[in-house]
Formats: sequence, C-alpha cells, structure tokens
Amino acid sequence: MSDERLDQLAESARNRGLKLVRSRVRTPGKRRFGKVGLTDKTGKPVFGMDAKGPTAKPEEVENFLRNLGAKDWGASLGVAVMPRKRKRPQKKAALEPANDSEPERERRPKPKSEPTPKPKAKPAPPPPKPKVRDAKPSDSPVLTELIRFLGHEIDEKAVRKNLRALAKAGEAPLVAVEDRRVIGLIGTHRTPTVHRPAPVGRITILVVAKNAQGRGIGKMLVAAAEEVLGKAGCKIIEVTSNERRAEAHAFYRHLGYERTSIRFMKGL
Repeated sequence: MSDERLDQLAESARNRGLKLVRSRVRTPGKRRFGKVGLTDKTGKPVFGMDAKGPTAKPEEVENFLRNLGAKDWGASLGVAVMPRKRKRPQKKAALEPANDSEPERERRPKPKSEPTPKPKAKPAPPPPKPKVRDAKPSDSPVLTELIRFLGHEIDEKAVRKNLRALAKAGEAPLVAVEDRRVIGLIGTHRTPTVHRPAPVGRITILVVAKNAQGRGIGKMLVAAAEEVLGKAGCKIIEVTSNERRAEAHAFYRHLGYERTSIRFMKGL
C-alpha cells in the first residue's frame, strides 16, 4: 500500500479516536515488513498488535475501521437495523365438497357469427429519460423552489446572481431535466489544499423534487458530479449532511461514502 493511502488510513483512524502504528521493519521479506496496527490514545492495543508490534495487513485495518465506522454511524442516528423475519407460507385450506352437488348449467348454443374482437389499445409510450446538464440563469425560478424545499431561505434574484458567478468560475451546478422540467440539482466545488497532493472535491448541495424522488435521480446526479470532479483532478469527494437527515445519510452510505469527520460552522 502506498504512503499516500497509509496517510489516509491514519487519518481515518484519528477520526475514530485511534492511532495507526506502522512497522519499523524496512527490509522486504521480513516477518513484520509492511504491517500496521491500531492503538487507543493511551497506547493500548486495539487491533492487529502484539507485544512486539504491528501484525496486521493495511487491508485488514481498513476493513476494521470501515466496520467500526458503520457502528458509529448507526449509533449517531439512533437507528437499529433489525433482521427481517421470514414469513412462513400459510397452508391452503383443503376445499371440502358441498353437501349437495350443483346442477349442471344448461349449455347454450353458440351464435353462428362471433362478434369481431375490438383492437387492443396501443401501450402508452415510455416517459422521457431524465438528462443532466449545466444549470442556466433561466432555471432560477425552479431552482429557488428546490433550494427552499431543502430548507435554505433564498430569493430568485440571489440564485440567478450565484449561477452567473459559478458559471464564470467554471463550477456551474448540474441539474436533472425530464421533459424540459428541472427535477433535481447538485452543486460541486474543487478545493486545492496544502495538506493533500490533489484537490478535494466537494458536493455542496443535492436536492430532488418531491414528485421525482425514489426514481434514481439523486444517484444519477451524484454520478455526474463524481465524473466532473474526477476530470478536475480530485482524488476524494466529501459531502456534508444535516444530522437530522437520516435518509440522506443512508443514501450516501449506499453509494460508498463513509463518515470520517464532524463538521463545525461559525457565522460571520
């Protein structure tokens, strides 16, 4: 595993209150070469450690931290995932014969000429597939409503101004469009940092219209944003989500995002 990946592993351990211990053996082929382990802040072994030092592979520590992160995530939401109980198939009751047999119905003679069957109605055409494009100032009225739906108070004039500024900076938001109607919005930002070898990508906003949710629009927008940020040279993507939005947390985890930090904010 590269030094950059080990640094990210160490950062992930710090976010969980742990310390990544690396083996001091620098000769390939020796027993503890490339091994790592985890301790708590007091130096007490937590995973992959014995009396002589680290014993685990980086992949094993990464898997341990991922599982530990999942437990922390569930605890932060206060949600317990209960296993589903399989329903036992109900036995069909045996049909008992009636006491009296029903008389046979009189057979009516078929008419000589059968009526011509009515032609089947043609199936309705499938709905148009949603597409993703850059947001335009003319989208401002719909985007204002979507942003307010997410809980941010803003007027149409401010949204139009922000769209122009973002387009000028080369970071125009993306919108999902279905039959010329805007039904979703996602914003992206590229941030160079002094402590990382590559820029950090960021999803700044994601919202899907209420009547379009549950159809994969959010997943489509995230995939488009990841493609944009990847082409911009970003190696990682981060996103923040309000603590009360449990459904949003589950959505991002389903797409492979992990909880790595706590966000702090101060108004100026």
